[in-house]
Amino acid sequence: MQILKNVEELISYRRSLPSNSNVGLVPTMGALHKGHQSLIQQSVANNSHTILSIFVNPTQFGPTEDFDKYPRTLQKDCEIAKSCGVSAVFAPEVAEMYPNNDEITLHPPKNMGYIFEGFIRDGHFDGVLQIVLKLFHLTQPHFAYFGQKDAQQLLIIKRLVKDTFLPLKIIPCPTIRDVDGLALSSRNIYLSATQRQHALEIPQSLQYIKELINNGTEDAKTLIKSAKQILKNVTLDYLAITDYNLQEISAIQPNNSLVLIAAKVGNTRLIDNLWL
Repeated sequence: MQILKNVEELISYRRSLPSNSNVGLVPTMGALHKGHQSLIQQSVANNSHTILSIFVNPTQFGPTEDFDKYPRTLQKDCEIAKSCGVSAVFAPEVAEMYPNNDEITLHPPKNMGYIFEGFIRDGHFDGVLQIVLKLFHLTQPHFAYFGQKDAQQLLIIKRLVKDTFLPLKIIPCPTIRDVDGLALSSRNIYLSATQRQHALEIPQSLQYIKELINNGTEDAKTLIKSAKQILKNVTLDYLAITDYNLQEISAIQPNNSLVLIAAKVGNTRLIDNLWL
């Protein structure tokens, strides 16, 4: 496994690969957990070469968010990557990815990018699109792997590929959960034991919605009202039911519905969702 620290090394590595090889990209911000590992393993299984990027991207963090505190565990991450069969790790410094102070930026679609996470985290998806497009151009992957836990991000990146005619396919990968049901996240380390118990209300509320739907309840307002009864020890940012274009819907549409939730537990903000 090669560890690439700058753009020149990455470009040289990518050019060295056989023209008939399939390349998978797994973009991450490091602090790898089993959720990341599931993305890596799917890429390794389906491609001759897998490139893992590890980069805590400053442009997607707001001024009051945890960029400086975000966990950075590069050595451990590289050990995990090697054990999973990654071909190369791209781990640049910020100046390598953002050499200019006044760069060209991108904006998400208005009806997808300025609601939910985009409303609460001003400019967040501008930064996501900026770094993802750079990584796509540098690595030229055939497939790129993203977790379904970051549902809004996943859907907006799929639009990026479609709208800009990029020659790659986005592969959505299921959310990986801990044994207690909490969706794996690098931010879970911030939770105390009590806070973690409170955080379990998030997946429990989603599971309750799923049970209600299985029992015939399809009205969105009824489902949301019922789920909120479970969310007693978290501070809810939003709980919504949308279609796959992130537009709120009044009733469940099979194979085109998404339950989105974001909540704070103490100072830790967590997101989760349910794809229907």
